[in-house]
Amino acid sequence: MLELYLPILIFLGVGLGIGIISLLAGFVIGKLLGVYNKPMAAKTAPYECGFEAFEDARMKFDVRYYLVAILFILFDLEIAFFFPWAVVLKELGPNGYWAMMIFLGVLVVGFIYEWKKGALEWE
Repeated sequence: MLELYLPILIFLGVGLGIGIISLLAGFVIGKLLGVYNKPMAAKTAPYECGFEAFEDARMKFDVRYYLVAILFILFDLEIAFFFPWAVVLKELGPNGYWAMMIFLGVLVVGFIYEWKKGALEWE
């Protein structure tokens, strides 16, 4: 009975081994190259969020970043609904197809609204 669990234990052992070896290799290579505690200009430059990396944590933050994040999540979740729908489309028939078209229509109307309001414009 216990021999049934042997492949699972081997799989877990190999996975843990690869993970630990990868971490140790990164640490050793980083120490050899001396990249720890040496901030480079590229590491401290503003990246994606648009503000300096080493400032006060309680600074004012532009609401546009939140709007872009919400829009990204909204349109990214749309893809999460496409895959299962596409897999069972033949079983759903025309009703399933038109339900997805209505869903997409609502998303397109929201996208056009955001576009017209200027939420996608970056200054």
